[in-house]
Amino acid sequence: MEKHSTAAGPAHAGVAAIDRACAILFAFRPDDGPLTLAALAARTGLYKSTLLRLAGSLIQHRLLHRLEDGRYQIGPASFMLGALYQRSLNLGELVLPIMRELAELSGESVSFYVRERDQRVCLHRVDSRHAVRFHVREGDVLPLDSGSGGRTLLAFGGAAGAPYEQIRSDGYYVSIGERERDTAGLSAPVFGVQQTLRGAITLAGPTSRIDAAFVARTLAPLLDSAARATEALGGDASRLRQAHGRVSPGA
Repeated sequence: MEKHSTAAGPAHAGVAAIDRACAILFAFRPDDGPLTLAALAARTGLYKSTLLRLAGSLIQHRLLHRLEDGRYQIGPASFMLGALYQRSLNLGELVLPIMRELAELSGESVSFYVRERDQRVCLHRVDSRHAVRFHVREGDVLPLDSGSGGRTLLAFGGAAGAPYEQIRSDGYYVSIGERERDTAGLSAPVFGVQQTLRGAITLAGPTSRIDAAFVARTLAPLLDSAARATEALGGDASRLRQAHGRVSPGA
């Protein structure tokens, strides 16, 4: 249950109130309907008296809404803030730092692909430092039906068939010599608000370097990068986090 500190000053108390108010808002999950006061108390660990006081302030600012039957749901101001966040998003500013970290960690090139009808386009690219590397430039158009990036976009775009079901189940796809005999890649999806597929992050390079040991070593960082990008874009990264847990060393 919640803890109180008699030594806390006004500033600390103010921060604690914000933390508790945020705990109420984040107690709501994507599949939830309206929640009762008891359900919110169970999820947040707050006393009902505290919940009622904070809920009043959240309702006043339209971040929370109380129904006639006493249940609560997220208020309309939350949608307004979400819309403001969406309009302020610059995808490159969010994903490129994550891509650079992945390129530095893996030593290989990292691309971000988006789907354009029946093809995929390299929207962002961070090259490896190796002289011999898989050469793709920003703006290059590649097929959807071959290579890890294309297959990942197809799978998480809803393509039917057992191979795509497996990709969705795994949370990633590894391609060895599929598009070009001497190249290999591994990709994971990136989602945005309402789980809209925003693209795929791909690690790619020559098969001389991307072997089974490389895949085993970099799958977890790849999935972590995809999860972080998804969270930055307002998506739900829980399935990517689960996939990350399955492939992490020692899992």
